[in-house]
Amino acid sequence: MTYAPAHRAFYDADSHIMELPDFLKKYADPALRDEIPEVSYSASIVTDEEVAVIMGQGGRHSDDHIAAQIALGDRLIEASKEIQALGAFEPSDRSRAMDLLGFKKQLVFATHSLRMPFSPSLKLEHRLRFGAARAHNRHMAEFCQADDRLMGVGVVPLDDPDLALAELEFLIRHGLEAVWLPHRPCGDRSPGHVDFDPLWARMAEAGLPFVLHVGGAPLQLAKAWMNNGRPPTKDWLGGGENLRTKDVALLHEGPEAFLTMLVLDGVLERHPGLRGAVVELGAGWVPELLRRLDWVVKHWSRNDANLQALTRKPSEQITQQLAFTPFVFEEVGLFIDQSNPDLYLFSSDYPHIEGGRNPIGRFEASLGDRSEAVREKFYAENFLRIFPKARVHGPQATVTA
Repeated sequence: MTYAPAHRAFYDADSHIMELPDFLKKYADPALRDEIPEVSYSASIVTDEEVAVIMGQGGRHSDDHIAAQIALGDRLIEASKEIQALGAFEPSDRSRAMDLLGFKKQLVFATHSLRMPFSPSLKLEHRLRFGAARAHNRHMAEFCQADDRLMGVGVVPLDDPDLALAELEFLIRHGLEAVWLPHRPCGDRSPGHVDFDPLWARMAEAGLPFVLHVGGAPLQLAKAWMNNGRPPTKDWLGGGENLRTKDVALLHEGPEAFLTMLVLDGVLERHPGLRGAVVELGAGWVPELLRRLDWVVKHWSRNDANLQALTRKPSEQITQQLAFTPFVFEEVGLFIDQSNPDLYLFSSDYPHIEGGRNPIGRFEASLGDRSEAVREKFYAENFLRIFPKARVHGPQATVTA
């Protein structure tokens, strides 16, 4: 018996690898390896001691631990979390986890290895930023290549359009199935800048969707917003390193700005075959985004020649080309009523604790008495529209340099 009920196909738009310290170093170009730091868990609930035990076992869980995880059966998602989870970092164990979870497909993101490719606070040379991205992408492709249920997500920095296009070609050649982009201005360009048009065109041509995901831009607000003369607020895990109250309240601002540029700069209009998803950044802001952009285009197109070239309303572009994962604690049923059922995707966030102990149960409660057709779109059809290659089964490409 699997966690996901057998009467329906479930496609999971969010899961993660819990990287071991050598996740980037091991796969970096030899000339860069000494300049690539180990992956750190210092801002995580995972302890250094947990990581040290795993590394002392040759970078594996013990046989007893694996057996205990498998014995959880359909309770795996309830009790198997973070770096101790089945398949957190070992591909063969992840296949066993998928057998127990019962999902048809699962997007696989990294967790702690994105600082070098994406962080604006690191003033890195392009060779290091893109070198770290290449190491990540090699490792992710290898992790996912043996099980076609695992859809590896590669990363592409946008700091240099030519290098970004070259890294995109690497993703295509090596069978990665989505492109994680940073949802912030990179350098002095909007993502809708004409310099990026070859990138968007190539994604559309290759049928390779882009994704925005939490961690693709700084998690926390500028310190000045937190300075209210009172003691500092802890995050929901009890520390101060992750999302705090004010951070999560404004988490939507980055992806909302990024997507707004794609609409107003005409990217979605020029590339109707382009698809994208916004993952683990909430969805409560989406109905208002559609209304606002329709309103802006309707009134400002009188003076903005760029908007006059749009043949579809922003709400139509977004509905046809994008989708969003609600948090498990959000009211996706209400969002559907306020917009439409084509916009939202199921996700488990396995093995992160943020995904909850029973995401299907939580989403089912929110969907309430809505129709079977609405449920089919949420759990499967919307995913297959954004990620059409998920319909294709077979081995992925072999990873090479």
